[in-house]
Amino acid sequence: MKRLLLVLILMIVVLSPIYSASTNTDNSGFAITYGETTYSNPSYKNTVLNYFESHTSRDVNDASSKVVTAAEVNEISKNITGRTYPSSQIFSCAMVDLSYSQGIKVVVDSSKITVVTSKMYATALKSTGINNGYVVVTSPVSATGESALTGVLKSYEIAVGTSIPEEAKQAATESLYTESQIADQTGQDPDKIAELFDQVQQEAENQNLQDPTQIKAIVINIAATLNIDLTDDQAQQIADAVANSQKAQDSLTDFKNQLEIATQQASQSQGTIQQIINYLQSFVDYVMSFI
Repeated sequence: MKRLLLVLILMIVVLSPIYSASTNTDNSGFAITYGETTYSNPSYKNTVLNYFESHTSRDVNDASSKVVTAAEVNEISKNITGRTYPSSQIFSCAMVDLSYSQGIKVVVDSSKITVVTSKMYATALKSTGINNGYVVVTSPVSATGESALTGVLKSYEIAVGTSIPEEAKQAATESLYTESQIADQTGQDPDKIAELFDQVQQEAENQNLQDPTQIKAIVINIAATLNIDLTDDQAQQIADAVANSQKAQDSLTDFKNQLEIATQQASQSQGTIQQIINYLQSFVDYVMSFI
């Protein structure tokens, strides 16, 4: 028994530096952003952290974190939505984990986020070239979720270690805002409108289109296929949003490259950690079989 315990201790000593190297990196691919109102209120912050903890197997204390201010939200939103927010109304928070490598998965706390859905966030993120990662969005109080996109994008910047160009951020915000407006105006399921955006965006990418007139024709055709009745103005709004997203793609080359690298590193890191955990568990089970 003493020999087995000695071997176990030696294994822990040997594997600890490997585990530490796998987890203690400047860009772990794991990030959390807090709305400044939430961050300054301990009760709100605790509520948000509890929600994040319940939706990840990782230790939220290991995440790199930043605060999203009203000034940052307004810098992006004012020219798109016409809305500005005081510092007392920035509640929404986001968590991004790049170790999730099976595409993009967005979880939205629908008990607090009242307008924007998971699919709407995913569609907006795809407009910035983001096609992978695990995203969780919540708020300590009821919120539409429209301004939360700023926090999601900032979480990606932290996780990747590279800034997203302002042009791309504005395009993503315009996409999300237009989705919300069209869903409200038509009475359609928001996810159905997000699907419309997704298909139009994909077709515009396939044809490498940036001309709103050409994209508008695609909008009309796909909307008809999905049985969505749009006015001419609504079709134009969607076409303009997609066109702006297409125009922003050239500025995203560096970010996309760094995102791919960061995703690979995060996935490999989590894979190494899991292997260590599995190995130790197997050894402990083996030791326990002799007790």
